[in-house]
Amino acid sequence: MEREQPFLEGGLAFESPDLWEELCSSEAPPAGCTAPARSQQDIYLLVQERVVVPTVLEAWFLLDSILNRSEILLEAAQKYPNAIIEYRSWLSSDFITTPQSSKPELAGVRTAFLGTLWVIAITMIVAFPVGVGAAIYLEEYADQRKWYNRIIQTNINNLAGVPSIIYGMLGLAVFVRALEPITSGAAFGTVDAGSTANGRTVLSAGLTLALLILPIIIISAQESIRAVPSSLRNASYGLGATRWQTIWNHVLPNALPGILTGTILSMSRAIGETAPLVVIGASTFITADPTGPFSKFTVLPIQIFQWTTRPQSVFRNIAAAAIIILLILLILLNATAVYIRNRQSKKMG
Repeated sequence: MEREQPFLEGGLAFESPDLWEELCSSEAPPAGCTAPARSQQDIYLLVQERVVVPTVLEAWFLLDSILNRSEILLEAAQKYPNAIIEYRSWLSSDFITTPQSSKPELAGVRTAFLGTLWVIAITMIVAFPVGVGAAIYLEEYADQRKWYNRIIQTNINNLAGVPSIIYGMLGLAVFVRALEPITSGAAFGTVDAGSTANGRTVLSAGLTLALLILPIIIISAQESIRAVPSSLRNASYGLGATRWQTIWNHVLPNALPGILTGTILSMSRAIGETAPLVVIGASTFITADPTGPFSKFTVLPIQIFQWTTRPQSVFRNIAAAAIIILLILLILLNATAVYIRNRQSKKMG
């Protein structure tokens, strides 16, 4: 464990100094050579997990606990006379701020929650400007009489219905393997300590999901731009404005509410995607929080999937709690986007 992360700042608790120096100077040094020392809270959680080891012997649903409490107490007294019966809410502040654990009593969603935020942020940073730019080109600049513009438009319409796992295979081939030096951070010298440069990072996941939602953003943006009256463009041209000035000052502000609507729908789809991230190699069990675009990662849907496949019934309880957190996150992000859209609509009105 000390090789994963040291216990003391500037010293060693268990390792031999000579062996430690040899390990850190090797070609594949352990993560503990560069990682900061464990905090008091980290050591406390480690003791809870490895020493105390609380175990849930049996769990009952909330409705049964309320309506059949006496029967549950009698059954527990007969089966587990030395056990402590307590009410436990799996959805709590500790559940959000605690990393993953092999023990359901100590497991949390902090790592998956932060991974979801990182992936969605990169997805929107890439997909929104590219999607809106493509829509502007196709609606305002492209000559539909040209065969290549018609091919581009047809492909965009078809890509909107492609299964998401196909995008995962594309992301695996392009971002994880072909662009491995870039997506792993090796080309920039920023590979995380103790990790390998294999491209299975937050950046690869964000770029893959950006490809997934790009057709939706382009099509919705095209429809919004097309809905702007031609008289508005003609009036701008009549006053001497250039095509780009007309688009920037008149077309885009009027089309923005519709563009944001398509972005909200695409973002909702990206948050809940699992198949593409499984294909590109998202971690199913990871305790290290992502600290940048080149970090290893997991996301809430994958964390939920991993918990539901565990044989212990208690893991299904924390999976249900994680589902609620995912729904709350989705509602908050959508509500923020709707607020921005409505505010923009009022400005235009």
